[in-house]
Amino acid sequence: MTTVAAIDCGTNSIRLLVSALIDGETDEAGLVDLERRMEIVRLGQGVDRTGAFAPEALERTFAALRDYAGLMREHGVPFDREHVRMVATSATRDAANRQEFIDGVRAIIGVEPEVITGDEEAELSFIGATAELEAEENGHRRPYLVVDIGGGSTEFVLGREGADGDGAVRAARSVDIGCVRMTERHFTADPPTGEQVAAAVRDIDAALDEAAAEVPLAEAGTVVCVAGTATTVAGIALDLPAYDSERIHLTRVSAEETGKIARELLAMPHADRAGIGVMHPGRVDVIGAGALILDRVLARTGADAFYAGEHDILDGIVWGLVVDLPGDE
Repeated sequence: MTTVAAIDCGTNSIRLLVSALIDGETDEAGLVDLERRMEIVRLGQGVDRTGAFAPEALERTFAALRDYAGLMREHGVPFDREHVRMVATSATRDAANRQEFIDGVRAIIGVEPEVITGDEEAELSFIGATAELEAEENGHRRPYLVVDIGGGSTEFVLGREGADGDGAVRAARSVDIGCVRMTERHFTADPPTGEQVAAAVRDIDAALDEAAAEVPLAEAGTVVCVAGTATTVAGIALDLPAYDSERIHLTRVSAEETGKIARELLAMPHADRAGIGVMHPGRVDVIGAGALILDRVLARTGADAFYAGEHDILDGIVWGLVVDLPGDE
């Protein structure tokens, strides 16, 4: 059995996936998840304003990474480039002191984080999100549009790949709208004022214009939204008392329900958002902006719903690792 680890460090969260490749098989049945973890570390705290990582944000991230390193050792993951890949996104691309971050990561897990481009991030998310989608008779019409709403940026990728891998990515684009970036830029009141929401909508719509110039958003047959904003909105739509990834995965949420949830979240004070059963404490401050982005995305695509995906960039990284392994072990 070979074990590999994928780590995704974004603006708001850092996440780990440890998977085992059984008997060298690379089909779906031979790849087993051993650990999925997520911590809200807010690495991008203040980066939009200062251009650098805050010392406390770096320490939160390193502390979470040390915990992940312990889990990787427990599962026998070799600490080398063939078995571990960590990607760092958005905030890392923006920060002036990114070398401090890179050096700290290397000291903990033995490999440097890869500061990938937005397009690379989008393609990895697309592979992970669509690998298990079924054919059109199951309601998943091609082409697929995968939307990854992060803390600092949102990625869009359109393509035809799914369970049978019969096509390729057609177009991808990353734009600088994310739940943390929009919250810090616009939402100075709690809850935000109507003027602040309107300013955020203008910002989001302008970024969607940029995305649509390269990715034909309105051509999507199925919209799959990944990461914490989308899965939290799906959990709210299901009225779950607590977060349940199995219930949430591939849940269909209508555009009408998404808009309703976004409006409700934007009107709630902090205490009410914190009391929502599926809400991670680290998302309380930024979920309103994230839901607003999601609502505007659906409006731009014209889709009547989105599917919430629990599988995303981490799964894409793992698939890349197992395909590139030098041989069966």
